[in-house]
Amino acid sequence: MTSPFSPQQWLQISLQQQGLLQPSGSVAQAIQQLSYVQIDSINVVERAHHHVLYSRLANYSSNQLDSAMASQSIFEYWSHAAAYLHIDDYRFSLYRKQQLLQGDKHWFEPEHKVMRDVKARIAAEGPLKASQFQHQSDNKSGTWWDWKPAKKALEQLFMHGELMVARRDKFQKVYDLTERVLPRHINTVIPSDDEFARHLINRYLSAHGFGNLQQIQYLRKGLKPLLSKTLAHMGEHGEISLFSESNQDYYYLTNLSLPAEIPNKVWLLNPFDNLVIQRQKLKQWFGFDYQIEVYVPEAKRQYGYYSLPILWRDRFIGRVDVKADRKQQCLLLQNLCFEATAFDASISGLKAKEAFIEPFIDAINHYSQFNQCQHWKLIQCNDKWIKQQLDKST
Repeated sequence: MTSPFSPQQWLQISLQQQGLLQPSGSVAQAIQQLSYVQIDSINVVERAHHHVLYSRLANYSSNQLDSAMASQSIFEYWSHAAAYLHIDDYRFSLYRKQQLLQGDKHWFEPEHKVMRDVKARIAAEGPLKASQFQHQSDNKSGTWWDWKPAKKALEQLFMHGELMVARRDKFQKVYDLTERVLPRHINTVIPSDDEFARHLINRYLSAHGFGNLQQIQYLRKGLKPLLSKTLAHMGEHGEISLFSESNQDYYYLTNLSLPAEIPNKVWLLNPFDNLVIQRQKLKQWFGFDYQIEVYVPEAKRQYGYYSLPILWRDRFIGRVDVKADRKQQCLLLQNLCFEATAFDASISGLKAKEAFIEPFIDAINHYSQFNQCQHWKLIQCNDKWIKQQLDKST
């Protein structure tokens, strides 16, 4: 039950398992290693799913994701949220689809006639977007939740597995019949409870290095008894190992090893990045209390609407609130804020900042280019010396 690694070594292993230390060869490989990449619509800068892949692929561009969808090496479905998944994991999406078909609820009650009509039209005409279905409504509010019946039907058919997303057109889903999108060789046998639980456990531990029951079942309702039973069985048979930390059991795969080295590199990670999405784990293990403030009222925000966690080497040391001024092709660093202990670890004071500043500027330059910005501008920073260095470099 004793941990084979120190807390800091577990972080280093997480960086390795998350694909941050060694670039992946392709979008499909990156998604397979991560288990999923969450899809998000916020676009004050490049969208989250592109940013997550950019952090793990050399010279990434958004058309690589489109190409991976076109080649049918990945697909869209629901993980703990809307996500891109590797096509080899398609079979395990059937577990949720079966539950929905058997009466489990997603967002909407099925409107069976509308669903039949929508599916029939796609069968006859080919791939269609929700905007291609006409609908008149007396409700003029225009709220996001006021989805027209055809849109609800498309989402239900998608969640049930009768439709798939063939591609996206300016971020709008283009739906088609599953049999016209899914490669013929894909296994479509619905997994058993045991197979599904093992899939979730192995995928999580492979992607993160270690985790407890709560983290493995993150935002998946009703699975705790099944996962708990499967974890116990896998542990008893030596398929996984465990250790205790803070009165909790943590599981890990038996073939883990430490990375050879941690480069002097800075990553500007997305708020929805797989490494940081579970805030409690980030706080407990990595000492970084992070909250995305998109959903926080403006008057109550501490750091900014879209603050990116700053990872230097193997430590989270701050945040930077970013916005792309696309008209001026300028990336705005609206609020750069470092933790009080950011530069107090292995080397201290000015020497630590001097080691940090060059890779940080490099990270900003590359992130600006990723956002199609020709330059960047620092608005506010809580460290005077770093602000002076950044002002000199612009």
